[in-house]
This record gives sequence, structure tokens and C-alpha cells, in this order.
Amino acid sequence: MPQTRSFIHSLPVKHFFLPFEKTKGFSYSADSIERLSEYEKYQLSFHPERPKYLDYLTVFDNVEEFLANDLHGSRLIQTHRAELRRNGKVWPVMLIGQQSGPTSDFGELTRITQDQDEMRRWNQGMPTPAAFDKAIEAIALAERERRTIITVIDTAEADPTEESEAGGIAWKIGRCMQALAEATVPTISVIINRGCSGGAIALTGCDAVLAMEYSTYLVISPEACSSILFRTRDKANLAAEISQITSKEGMKNGIVDELLPEPAGPTHRFKNEALESFREVTGRWIEAFGKAPAESLQQRRIERWQKIGQCETTTEEHIRTYEKKVSFFIDKPKKNLFISRHKPLLKR
Repeated sequence: MPQTRSFIHSLPVKHFFLPFEKTKGFSYSADSIERLSEYEKYQLSFHPERPKYLDYLTVFDNVEEFLANDLHGSRLIQTHRAELRRNGKVWPVMLIGQQSGPTSDFGELTRITQDQDEMRRWNQGMPTPAAFDKAIEAIALAERERRTIITVIDTAEADPTEESEAGGIAWKIGRCMQALAEATVPTISVIINRGCSGGAIALTGCDAVLAMEYSTYLVISPEACSSILFRTRDKANLAAEISQITSKEGMKNGIVDELLPEPAGPTHRFKNEALESFREVTGRWIEAFGKAPAESLQQRRIERWQKIGQCETTTEEHIRTYEKKVSFFIDKPKKNLFISRHKPLLKR
């Protein structure tokens, strides 16, 4: 009797594709990504399948969540005690992570989006005052327990609603910045996806700012920047070109200390490699700060921030010189320079 083999076929997995990912000639190589416009790189940085904060918890040991509550928007910042093992030594850390959405599994995300109550709880990825309260409390606890503070950044912005303004969100963002500046333990920030506006600024005032290679770090979104500079949101592409929004630009300008490589390609395609980069680079910084003299911490922090910042004036004509072809993969729109951020979902 002939030998038979049985095969188990998994169900089809749904994936999200940005417009340029489906165009002929695009690959996930470093060269191909470099050829994207700045706005497309911005889109790539918050691809819904890029690993989120909770995905990176697998890097650590003895992870313990605390300060969890059901207040509106508080889940956008989550806090965990944890340990990182490196070179035979255990380093205690306090993790303060921005979880911009429920999951990086697009199939699961598609299912969750059907639940309107659940989506409201995620508040479109925008931390509320309750979320920043958790961060402030976690920073204080880290000092008492002598844990290195790791903030993980992934946010479009802080919640801009009247309710959050009434709840003192601006003050609480400032309080986060103050707490990190005055912390008596080392502080490290890691931008994993998009770090934008006050939501990111609140938690990046650290002794070192690290960033995934294809992440972005920006004070204002290209759309909002376009509205201010050009009185229209339709020039978001041009605004992205002149704003130096990628973390690579941030490193050139001295506001990012090291890039975490995405060696095989973007993290939404190569998750395991991303986790290994996070483990290696973040672990090296934790170890270095842990071995440094504690009494020099504040002085080193002051010196780092004194080196940051430069100011120059320019003209409208000079700004226009930044304009370039919107994309090597998608034809330039005829009416304006804007490529719609949200295209119909392409599934496979």
C-alpha cells in the first residue's frame, strides 16, 4: 500500500499593505526603502503590523504588570517591572511603554475594529491624562526600587480633546519631562515606531534616545505641519520633506543616540530580527549606564542636553528647494503633493 502523507493547511493570514508595497519594483531592501519619499517613510513607521510595545516584552524576564486601571485612555501607556539578563548579570528595569493599539496581528486587529466599544477604549492611540499619570507614578517607583527606566515610544500624539485639556494633560506631559530630568536612576528611551508630538516628547527626555532604523521622531505630523506652513493639509508630502522626520535624520541632528538596526528589512516583515536588535542594543546601554558612576548621572544628563539644538533662519524660496518627486514607486498626484494616508485595505 502506498505511503500517504497528511498536510495541515493553516488559514489564510490577512496582511495590510501600504500603497508602495504593492508597486512593481519595490522590495524591502535598504536601497528600496531609501528611495521612498519622506512621507512614505513616515507611513512605514506606523505600519499596523510593526511590533508594538507588548511584543517587545518577550525580550525581558520576570515581567510584571502594575498600575493597570480602566480609566479612559490609560491603556495607551502600560507599565511593567522586569529584568534583563546580559553577560551573566541581571539588570532590574522599569518599563513604561506606549501601546498604540491592541495588537500588531492585522487579522486580529481587523476583528477587534468591529467592536466599537473596544476601539473607543484605545482612543485612536492617543494617551490621555490618566496614561501620563501612570508614567509619572512608575518613574517615582523606579527610583525607590533603583531600576533603570526604559520608555518605549509609539504614539501619534497626546489626546487633544477638551476633556484632556480640562484634565491637565499639558501639565502632566510637563511633569513627565520633569520627572525624567530629575530621576536619580539611568533613563533610556527607545522609539520603536512613530514618536510624534507631545505624546513622544513627554517620555523621551532621557539619558539616551535610541530608535529603530525605520522609525520616525517628529514634533508635529506632516499634515499638521502642512496646515501651518502652507495653509492646507494637501502638501503633507512637502512638509515631510522639509521637516527631517526620520530617526536617521534625528541621529544626524544629535537628538537620537543610536539606531537599532532592522537588518533584514522593516520590522513588520522581520519581527524576530527586530526583537534581537532591541535586546542587543538596549541591553548594551542598560549595562553601560549600570556600570557608570551614579554620582555623575546628572552632570552627564545636563551635558547631553546642552549639546542639542541649533537655530537658523530661512526663506520661503529655500523651503521650496526641498520639494522633490513624491515617490519613485507611485506617480506624482496631478492636483497636489498629497498621498492619502489611508488607502483601502489590501488583503492577501
